[in-house]
Amino acid sequence: MRIDDQRRSGNFEDRGTGRGGGGGGGIPIQAVMSLVSLLGFKGTLVAGAVLAIGFFVLPAQLKQELLGALTGGSQGALSTPGEGSVCEASQANGAACDFSRVVLASTEDVWTQKFESGALPNYGSAPGTYQHPTLVVFANSVSTSGCGDATSDVGPFYCPGDRNLYIDPSFYRLMEQRLRAPGDFAQAYVIAHEVGHHVQNLIGSNRLNPRGETPNQNSVRVELQADCFAGVWGNTARASLEITDDDLSEALTAAHAIGDDTLGHSDERKFTHGSSEQRMRWFRRGFDSGDARQCDTFAVQSSREL
Repeated sequence: MRIDDQRRSGNFEDRGTGRGGGGGGGIPIQAVMSLVSLLGFKGTLVAGAVLAIGFFVLPAQLKQELLGALTGGSQGALSTPGEGSVCEASQANGAACDFSRVVLASTEDVWTQKFESGALPNYGSAPGTYQHPTLVVFANSVSTSGCGDATSDVGPFYCPGDRNLYIDPSFYRLMEQRLRAPGDFAQAYVIAHEVGHHVQNLIGSNRLNPRGETPNQNSVRVELQADCFAGVWGNTARASLEITDDDLSEALTAAHAIGDDTLGHSDERKFTHGSSEQRMRWFRRGFDSGDARQCDTFAVQSSREL
């Protein structure tokens, strides 16, 4: 990927380092455990709080979905450092913040165009103009206005109550070291997948519940569609970001790594995100077509046919 001369999103907030969540050096054991559920296992951030879709959390828990607003495009970014700026805490964090702003800006450009052209799955109502989400970076823990408090152990997540994406930049390192899913495009997949959940909320697919399906089966539809939307972004941004076949391989490696079966789940009835084959196939479907209308997982009659 090429990011040096790309636009940086202004819909970005450095929330600073929070109290709690990890003290001391090294990787918290909870974070290691959480990594087995990368890319969206559903989990409750705080009991009784509004549920939010996250990138990963403990598999026994359940998360819900999305929204987004805020238009952007400026080169500036909010900074409310709290106990200290996350992006200025280290060179690695600084690079991660800058990279995340580039990817977020690219998703803004792609989905603004898709919404303007109406090239989206149709769930009965016009979604209107694309609304930009805000990406909040934090360390250790963070307070949200719509989903309560969360620690870094929850992983990247989207909160519908305040319309923000949240990520601790150290997650990229954990992703590389623990899941063996290195590379900048694998990291971009993290953001694009969460933005995919935001798109779902705007078009209404996150509120669908096919008759007769369990919550887990519906969750698989939701997550595979978000993977496909991430692929659509990759296709559309391929030229501007100079995305290569090697980059594509990085994303597919990450998608394979977080399939329910690869993570050790043998009972398909308990799948919440789909098998490795499904995750790769739906991401590839979006990447190869560049057409979000090809991502209608809810049009597949049976969850067994996904």
